[in-house]
Amino acid sequence: MSRTDIEAVEEVNTAFYEAMERGDFDALSALWLEDEISCVHPGWPVLSGRGEVLRSYALIMSHTEYIQFFLTDTKVAVIADTALVTCTENILSGGPAEDGGELGPLVGQLVVATNVFRRTSEGWRLWSHHGSPVLTESDEDDEDPSS
Repeated sequence: MSRTDIEAVEEVNTAFYEAMERGDFDALSALWLEDEISCVHPGWPVLSGRGEVLRSYALIMSHTEYIQFFLTDTKVAVIADTALVTCTENILSGGPAEDGGELGPLVGQLVVATNVFRRTSEGWRLWSHHGSPVLTESDEDDEDPSS
């Protein structure tokens, strides 16, 4: 494993999030493998196959006016032709405003993600994305579990 493999995977991982931020469906689609892929968005069932996965991103992009990802805790491991990236997605997003052309209220969310890449002749491509929400104290019940 060379440093250049890790750098290449980091670049593709970054490109994935940048395509989401720009709402660039073509760029996002080009980052995925052509064959069997899978995706789990927070709170969604497992999506399998290129058509189903890419439809989910088209749906998210069409319903999201603004989204920005701040990635933290990013770790990259490369073994042969497979790479694993884990990170925390600090997401800031907003939808259309109720009235007028201004952006709706911004909402912050924390998601931990695992992105799996495979090396191809065209470079590293996404094989699987799995996002899971991070529960914050405000999301938990205030009840004492011992009572």
